[in-house]
Amino acid sequence: MEFKDYYKILGVDKSANADDIKKAYRKLAKKFHPDKNPGDKSAEEKFKEVTEANEVLSDPEKRKKYDMLGSNWKQYQSTGRSPDQDWFKNFSTDGQNEFKYSTNFDDIFGGGGFSDFFENFFGGGFSSSTKRENPFSRGRKGSDYESLVKISLEEAYAGTEREISVNGKKLRVKINPGIEDGKKLRLKNQGAESSSGGEKGDLYLIIKTDKHQLYERRDNDLFFTLQVDLYTAVLGGKKQIKTLDGKIINIDIPKETDNGKILRLKGLGMPKSGNVKQRGDLFVTISVKLPKNLSSKEIKLFNELAELRK
Repeated sequence: MEFKDYYKILGVDKSANADDIKKAYRKLAKKFHPDKNPGDKSAEEKFKEVTEANEVLSDPEKRKKYDMLGSNWKQYQSTGRSPDQDWFKNFSTDGQNEFKYSTNFDDIFGGGGFSDFFENFFGGGFSSSTKRENPFSRGRKGSDYESLVKISLEEAYAGTEREISVNGKKLRVKINPGIEDGKKLRLKNQGAESSSGGEKGDLYLIIKTDKHQLYERRDNDLFFTLQVDLYTAVLGGKKQIKTLDGKIINIDIPKETDNGKILRLKGLGMPKSGNVKQRGDLFVTISVKLPKNLSSKEIKLFNELAELRK
C-alpha cells in the first residue's frame, strides 16, 4: 500500500491554512469534476484524489492524525498491524484516543470511493459520528438555464409581469417594484433534465432595464435634467415634469437659480426592492436655456440691463 501525499495532491505546503486548502480544493475539483470531463477516467481519478485529500486536510483532527502518520509511515508499514488496531494511540492529544470519522463518502461513482490508504487509516476501525449526506451518492442535478428579460424603467418602478415559455410550459413571472438592473430571479427546477436521475436544474432570469430618455437611475435614486428659460431662472417660477408613474408634479424654481443647480425632491425616487413604502430621492438638475434669435428690442433691453449691472 502506497503512502498518499495529500499536500502534494492539492498543491499546497504543509503549513497551508484552512483557507489555502479550501481554495486549492475548489480550483482542482472544478477542473476535474466529472460533469466537465464526461467519460474521462483520468479526470475522474484525479477528482477522487483531490476530494479524498480535502476530506482529510480540511478536518483538523484528521489532519493531525495524518501529519503524525506521515512522519512515521515506514514505522507503521513495518508493523504489519491491521487497520482496527489504534496505531495512533501513542500520538493522541488531550487524552483522546478515538478518532471520529465525520462523513459517509462510500462509493463516489458507484465503483469504489476512497483509496485503500484512506480506508486503512480513516475508515473501518474507527467509530463514526454524525454522517453528512454524500452529494455524489444521488444523481447529479441537471444544467441551469439563463435568460435575459428586458423591462422599461417604468416597469422597474411600478413592477410588472412576464409570461415565458420553458420546455413547452408557460410560466408567469412576477417582477417586483424597484427591482435592480442585473438582478437574477431563480425559478427552481425549471432548467434542464438530469441525465442521471437527479433533480432538474434551475432557470435564472436576468433583469435588464432599458435606458430611459429622461430619467437616469442610480441605486434607488432618480436623476432628471430640467431645462429652464433664462427668465424663470432669474425671476423664479414653476416648471412641471412627468414622473415614471405618469403623475405631473410642479417643481419650484427659486429666483436667481444658477445653471447646474441640483434640487432634491425627497421620496420621489425608485421604490426600494422588498419594501415599496421606502423610496429613494429624485434629483433635478437645472439647465438654463439662453434665448436665441433676439429681436432688436430685446438686444436693446439686454444692453440697458448690462448698463444697470455695471
